[in-house]
Amino acid sequence: MGYTVEEASIAIERCGLDSTVVELTDFICAAQMARAEDAHLPLEEKPRLNHAYKKRKLLEYELLKKKKLMRLGNKTIDEDDEAVHLPNPMVGFGIPSEPCLKTHRNLPEAALGPPYFYYENVALTPKGVWSTISRFLYDVQPEFVDSKYFCAAARKRGYVHNLPIENRFPLIPLPPHTIHEAFPLIRKWWPSWDTRTKLNCVLTSIASAKSTERIRKALEDYDSEPPLRVQKYVLDECRKWNLVWVGRNKVAPLEPDEVEMLLGFPKNHTRGISRTDRYKSLGNSFQIDTVAYHLSVLKDMFPNGINLLSLFSGIGGAEIALHRLGIRLKNVVSVEISAVNRNVVRSWWEQTNQRGNLYDLDDVQQLNGDRLEHYMTSFGGFDLVVGGSPCNNLTGSNRLHRDGLEGKESSLFYHYYRILDLVRSIKT
Repeated sequence: MGYTVEEASIAIERCGLDSTVVELTDFICAAQMARAEDAHLPLEEKPRLNHAYKKRKLLEYELLKKKKLMRLGNKTIDEDDEAVHLPNPMVGFGIPSEPCLKTHRNLPEAALGPPYFYYENVALTPKGVWSTISRFLYDVQPEFVDSKYFCAAARKRGYVHNLPIENRFPLIPLPPHTIHEAFPLIRKWWPSWDTRTKLNCVLTSIASAKSTERIRKALEDYDSEPPLRVQKYVLDECRKWNLVWVGRNKVAPLEPDEVEMLLGFPKNHTRGISRTDRYKSLGNSFQIDTVAYHLSVLKDMFPNGINLLSLFSGIGGAEIALHRLGIRLKNVVSVEISAVNRNVVRSWWEQTNQRGNLYDLDDVQQLNGDRLEHYMTSFGGFDLVVGGSPCNNLTGSNRLHRDGLEGKESSLFYHYYRILDLVRSIKT
């Protein structure tokens, strides 16, 4: 099919031997797409760290490991252990169309809530990453879910949480589940030989005008169905870049408002920031319908509203999911490094006339015990700690800096654990 042995081997290793050819090719196309995005970026120069800084960071990490070892007894933390098995189909403990796959699970005593926690990251990571995440988060096993069962686009993610799993319910109205349901106007241009019904994972970049022009030129010489070799080239590009048909022999990337709709965000949620920032912010966000299905169990548990600590908030996926579920946001401490994203969340908060309090901070590394205790004392503690730390060093496309949880950005996971552990230990 034109893929290298290395690409095929990685896809089989990460997706499983029982995966279909379509799933394997979708994985390879997504990885190629992300690599193409990386090619346009300058090589990152790692800052030279002085000896004192490196020593302090090493000490902090060793303290975290020692604390975790105390919780685990004599178990050893090793990122090179066996990889967590990714299920196929990737439906977690249940999806709206099949809600009763599993209705109960036994959580370790140390993980029992409240407070509740909910952590998200990409499912396809280097070997041992999810085992390490699970160990740090009180030995709770991940729930792996592909958002293609909730909407018209794939999004393979792992979720570690201590929420109940019975009596979940989906957001209403249900979102479109196929490409043609999501974009009915493009049906008339869709060729019969393009059999896609779902889009691939929404990433942070789009195809260039040159790419779509090459596709148009490859098709313009054929009045009827093009030969198989041309079909294969076009379909590979369409899967790689999530292209849709918008005219005769004409494909185009999704517009930002179309991505918002696929991911469950309100219309124009990111409007007002640059087009590049819109794609980047949306590509790094939650899929709202998926997350809301998991968080729906909180509605009856907190009828008077919820106090939320949102780490790595992005453009407010968790906040919007809770709001759409009808759960009142009493107090939200939102921590997000991007000023652009913080402004998006603040704007949404004001546009939806939230009556609670929003406190926005810019860096999880600066959120210490004293500050947490101040917030928790003022409004009685947090009911839910939610977050998804950066996946930059976890994705298969990052050949240069795929350093796992020790990478520059993805090591911020340990701050999620640090802060969560503080929240669970501070008495209010």
